Parts: sequence; structure tokens; C-alpha cells
Amino acid sequence: MSTNRDRKRQTYPNQRSKVSVPSELIWSLIGLLLTIFSTFVSASIINPPWSWANSGIASHDLGVTYQIGAVLLTGCLGGKNAGLLAQVAYIFLGLTWLPVFAKGGGWEYLQEPGFGYILGFMPGAWVCGWLAFKTRMKLETLALSAVSGLLIIHLCGLLYLLALCFINWQHSSKGFLTELSNSVMNYSIIPFPGQLVVVFTIVIIAFSFRKLLFY
Repeated sequence: MSTNRDRKRQTYPNQRSKVSVPSELIWSLIGLLLTIFSTFVSASIINPPWSWANSGIASHDLGVTYQIGAVLLTGCLGGKNAGLLAQVAYIFLGLTWLPVFAKGGGWEYLQEPGFGYILGFMPGAWVCGWLAFKTRMKLETLALSAVSGLLIIHLCGLLYLLALCFINWQHSSKGFLTELSNSVMNYSIIPFPGQLVVVFTIVIIAFSFRKLLFY
């Protein structure tokens, strides 16, 4: 009986990967640094190869930064705890010490409409990391993990926008629905396609990296 179990384990190795505590701490530090620096780096893609003969190689700005990609990459490579710790540290630094957010930092950043998306980095990275290591690593499971994390970030951001618009609508020259729809358009609908491109790019990076390190 035990022999059959051993054979099954040998036939289906690494059904579920697990990141050690030291590795989680290292990945959380890497994730923190990646999140900080990627906040100020615009994401772009190059034109398809079949057009190079006519127009040469050209880059096209996606209208977003690599920040969300860094958040979810940490979860895909370091797991749920590393992803969460990196974003807790990032938000703490931004609110109390360093201007690491896109428009600066400090407690007054709580009034920024986009801060809800930053708060969403914590549950988004956690869920991404949890799903990324829940089953045996495959490209499609990493893609599901990263997209799930992205959707959670947007959900948190939308709830924060709703609350902020409700609090401030009496002091605004625009109506509540107008203010909310403009904010949703600027912070979710317009950047979402570019963020999806970034997310699928980091999925390929995470898949290749984990294949290389055998976990």
C-alpha cells in the first residue's frame, strides 16, 4: 500500500509548491523594491514583427506603469505572504515617510481617488499568491492567479471611489453620478486594457522563472 503511494508521489511530483519563510522574506523585499521603482516606469509594447519591414521597430505607450505588474509578480513568485508583506510595507512607507506613490505620499494621500487601488494591492497580491501556489504550477493557473488579483485590486478601487465620491459630492460642482462615472472611467476603464497586457507579460516571466528554479 505504501509502495503504491510512493509511486504516485513520484509520478505526480510537485502537485503543490510551497515557499519557505526565508524565501518569502526575500521575495517581499524584492516585491517592495519592484513596486516602488515600477510606479514611475511607463509600460510600452513594440509593434508586431511583420510590420518592422515597413515602419521599423517602434514602441507604443500603454498609458499605464508597471506597478500592478510588480505587485502581482511578487505574488506569483513569492506566494501570498510575500505579496502581502511587500504591499503592507509599500503603503506604510508611502503614508508615513517616503513619496513612493505616483503623486507623492503622506496621510493626505487618503483623499486621492486612486488610493483605493493602492489599498487593493494587499488583498490582490495575497489572492494572486495564494492561487499561484494552490496547485501544480502551469501557465494557465498563473494567468488565472494574476487576473484574479487584478480584478480584486479594481474592486477595492471602485469601492473606495464610491465612498470618496459620496463623502465629497456636496462640495463638488459636479453631481454625484457624474463625479463617480468620471473617476471610474479614469481609474478603471481606461487603464484596464494596458494593465491586462502588463499582467500577461508578468505571467510569462513568472512561469519562466519558476521553471528555471524548479518550484
